[in-house]
Amino acid sequence: MTRRLAEVAKKVGVSEATVSRVLNGKPGVSDATREAVLTALDVLGYERPTQLRGDRGRLVGLVLPELQNPIFPAFAEVVGGALAQQGFTSVLCTRTVGGVSESDYVDLLLQQHVSGMVFAGGLYAQGDASHSHYRRVLERKLPTVLVNAAVEHLGFPQVSCDDVAAAEIALAHLMALGHRQVAMLLGPPDHVPSQRKLAAFRAYAAANGLELGPDHVEHTMFSLEGGHAAATRMVAAGVTGIICASDVLALGAIRAARRAGLSVPEDVSVIGYDDSALMNCVDPPLTTVRQPIDAMGRAAVELLVAQIDAAVVPGDELLFEPELVVRASTAPAPRP
Repeated sequence: MTRRLAEVAKKVGVSEATVSRVLNGKPGVSDATREAVLTALDVLGYERPTQLRGDRGRLVGLVLPELQNPIFPAFAEVVGGALAQQGFTSVLCTRTVGGVSESDYVDLLLQQHVSGMVFAGGLYAQGDASHSHYRRVLERKLPTVLVNAAVEHLGFPQVSCDDVAAAEIALAHLMALGHRQVAMLLGPPDHVPSQRKLAAFRAYAAANGLELGPDHVEHTMFSLEGGHAAATRMVAAGVTGIICASDVLALGAIRAARRAGLSVPEDVSVIGYDDSALMNCVDPPLTTVRQPIDAMGRAAVELLVAQIDAAVVPGDELLFEPELVVRASTAPAPRP
């Protein structure tokens, strides 16, 4: 801080005390001098304090992995609306394959002097991904919130749906319907929420005397095609119930069962995760574990605004309870 004051003061030709008054928004400085100090900050590559960033300081970056999965547009709508109520404008940034990366978006948002960032479904949840761009955000001490579980070393406030509860209520539902050959279809092996769901799935199965074979857990990409390919192997292994880590994977599992000549739910029951838009309109309407997107989105914005206002925010991860939504894609286990 002292070095910055000295450099800016020298650049403008004023005292360090004058620079300090400008940076802290104190009176007693002419408009010309104030503007000269702020210009010097920009020229020297220093970030303006939040309260001095002007219109650009009311921007918040919302970084999402995609918009094809309906859960992400739904989340963007909640966060964008909550930010607008607080006087902020969200800047939607969506990663594209072979296009602008999450790291590129972080650099662009930092150049625009945004007031903060909200990440959902980002690389922070993948243990094998590069996390260097998050360190750049930490170095800037920029207010940031992560949605759904992250790797442990990043240190940002987090808002998450309880993955343990999600796995338990899904497995309990299938077991109550008499299913004993139950499989779990998850995201990549380094995906933290998938790791949590798998650990809970194994623990609950063991506690209830349910044996899991090697064909009862599959990892794949979060896509319809990934779900189809992985579920094809599960169906061939004779499972009667499949718990999926997303609704998109569940739709792929339903397609796999049908391609194998089986019916859902008469032969294979399928449970999704998210309760994204239109899951009550698919054939059959999808039983799924609902994330409380509204509550999670509002909590993420509250945490972000609190950081912007220099308030103390909880260091612990905020966990929200999921809800099982029973529709027509699950039914009693078929008789042997």
